[in-house]
Amino acid sequence: MVTERGLQVLRAIVQDYVDTHEPVGSRTIVERHAFGVSAATIRNDMALLEDEELITAPHTSSGRVPTDKGYRVFVDHLAELRPLTPAQRAAISSFLEGPTDLDDVLMRTVRALTQVTGQVAIVQYPSFEQASVSHVELVALGGGRLLVVVVTDTGRVSQRLALVHDEIDDDAVIRLRALFGDLVVRRSVREGAQRVGALLAEDEATSGDAPARAIARVLAEELDEFRQDRLLLAGAANLARRESDFRGSIYPLLEAIEEQVTLLRLMGEMVADEHGLAASIGRENEQFGLSEASVVTSDYDATGGSARVGVLGPTRMDYPSNLASVRAVARYLSRMLDDDENAR
Repeated sequence: MVTERGLQVLRAIVQDYVDTHEPVGSRTIVERHAFGVSAATIRNDMALLEDEELITAPHTSSGRVPTDKGYRVFVDHLAELRPLTPAQRAAISSFLEGPTDLDDVLMRTVRALTQVTGQVAIVQYPSFEQASVSHVELVALGGGRLLVVVVTDTGRVSQRLALVHDEIDDDAVIRLRALFGDLVVRRSVREGAQRVGALLAEDEATSGDAPARAIARVLAEELDEFRQDRLLLAGAANLARRESDFRGSIYPLLEAIEEQVTLLRLMGEMVADEHGLAASIGRENEQFGLSEASVVTSDYDATGGSARVGVLGPTRMDYPSNLASVRAVARYLSRMLDDDENAR
């Protein structure tokens, strides 16, 4: 059974190890922390922590480092969120200033978070399946090309080229704009995708109307993409800079970043606390092939539900600061999306 002082010793070991990347010994704890007991007493506390598999000796020295289980106890019971510095708050605020659309907001979000934490930053797109299509615009660009613009009531904007091969006049653009506006505008993304799919399935409906079929194919792809779970990431180079923090190869992490599916599954299974914060640490991520990494997330609010923003990095990370950072960024993001929704 670990005593209350033993848990405070664990806190000291985690904090010192994160700060120094060196195993922490009893004498160091006595010198750096005001426990008011001897080094021998601290050694006894450390022995109990080792029996509980909360710390371990990386080699034969007297120093100890936290285990994944130790980090979990620290995060669940001992970590106090560290207030962001004025410089960190200013950095977040400046990064998130003046966005133009949702894609821009989320890109600024991950850039701000990686800047503040030094980790790989991740933001999950909100689910747009229940969002409504608010506008479809067609712009003739010449050379048999049409720009297809789709806007949802959540602020998502998509722009794709449809190649219709032949020149198309203004009257045809007006007709096609009305056709697809009637088909999907003021309908959910899900219903819109179904209606466009049905149109494509009815060969006679667009028989001889190559521009309509080309636009329908592009529109179907875009609406389908709106329904897919997606992530934006920034700061992958930070993994290479911190490669010494990983016992093995960082390749599985780089692969997870590239593929996204693994991270989406992991983030989807993380259980948030009453504040919307969640952490998945080390071996807890083994089934995802990320047993040497930790992921810290916070929920943010968006139209139609919530999504997550977070950081990915080595288990030796500054959990109090990273938890505070993802929470602060999530709050900024929720407020911005709410303001944007109210302004529409």
